[in-house]
Amino acid sequence: MRSRGSARRSGPVRRWPVVLASVIATLLATLLFMNLVTGEKKIEEDVPRLYGTHDPQFRRSMGVLLGPPILEGNRFEVLRNGDEIFPPMLAAIASAQKTITFETYIYWSGAVGQAFADALIDRAHAGVHVHVLLDWLGSSKMDDSLVQKMKDNGIEIVRYHQPHWYNLGRLNNRTHRKLLVVDGRVGFTGGVGIADKWGGHAQDAEHWRDTHFRVEGPVVAQMQAVFMDNWTKATGKVLHGEPYFPALPPVGSGAAQVFESSPTAGSESMHLMYLLAITAAERTIDLSNSYFVPDDLTVKALVAALKRGVKVRIITPGPIIDAETVRKASRAHWGPLLEAGAEIYEFLPTMFHVKVLVVDNYLVSAGSTNFDVRSFRLNDEANLNTLDEAFARQQTEIFADDLSKSRRITLEEYNNRPLKDKLLEHAATLLDAQL
Repeated sequence: MRSRGSARRSGPVRRWPVVLASVIATLLATLLFMNLVTGEKKIEEDVPRLYGTHDPQFRRSMGVLLGPPILEGNRFEVLRNGDEIFPPMLAAIASAQKTITFETYIYWSGAVGQAFADALIDRAHAGVHVHVLLDWLGSSKMDDSLVQKMKDNGIEIVRYHQPHWYNLGRLNNRTHRKLLVVDGRVGFTGGVGIADKWGGHAQDAEHWRDTHFRVEGPVVAQMQAVFMDNWTKATGKVLHGEPYFPALPPVGSGAAQVFESSPTAGSESMHLMYLLAITAAERTIDLSNSYFVPDDLTVKALVAALKRGVKVRIITPGPIIDAETVRKASRAHWGPLLEAGAEIYEFLPTMFHVKVLVVDNYLVSAGSTNFDVRSFRLNDEANLNTLDEAFARQQTEIFADDLSKSRRITLEEYNNRPLKDKLLEHAATLLDAQL
């Protein structure tokens, strides 16, 4: 009798691991689902072409339909590669009198990371309010001791979406923004990360090619507001007042806006901005992008532009790339573009990390945004959009210089690539939504 009673009592005991495993599996599935979707409707139909880039309606749409107004009176300076990018950023930090706000995806330990930490600590010692927002995943190669040193020396430093029980559903939402604002008056944005890979002048495979921008004028307040968006989300604190948002008189003749997107506030807005720019193009589209994995709507928009006579040139990374799966997924989408007459090039000397779109030698959109679904729907991104013909011509000249270091992929070569490559490329497209 005792053995039968013992068997009856042990039944539920033996079943509890199964129940626990089921609960855990359900929770993991729920978390996975929450991290793979944004909850917002995606753009599903072609954006009709109603005007060109030089039509006043294009500017109104960029400034009203998409978000922040386009502001006059700005000055822009383009910076290429680490040797040109880091010294002006460090000089601006050194000049800070009141505030520094700094948001970045990549911050790794090394000589560059140490130089920025030292510069920020120096200004914190001088009484400057220093706020640093790092993406938790992107800063995973940053030594905890360096983070602690910055905290111990008066810097308010926060990691965005560092895992906690209450934000596990947001782990796939990263801040990919690259923003530095000093005293609310001088701003920097572009593609560069704070790491030794970006040092030098793209002279070899160990030193990446990238572009960043220094900005002055009224549009810097918009850049500051984009930083504040994530700072408030991450800390619950609101930074405001003259030290962060001073009056900004005109300093130049450039028109610009700082455009943002995030899954919690318009995940499709960056996607829509690119579609509007491509659809409005009248003569030329020059796209430099490190992760070019266009969705079907974007491919259709580019093909439509080609069919109405727009010259489309695209530079992507070549064999030297930090994410080979992205390169394979990218190449799987090239067929319709090449057939329609697009010129696609692979940059050869080193990793190509530039993210710049130039349309009709008029619109320049540059910042953190990759040309892929992750940037369009999952990441927090920010771009500087300028409407300035002289500035756009300068970016076109830089594009031509990059083009001279790239190899064109012809339709014949693309069609004749090995079957193995085709299979691997199409297999990589299964990950398009996460690339």
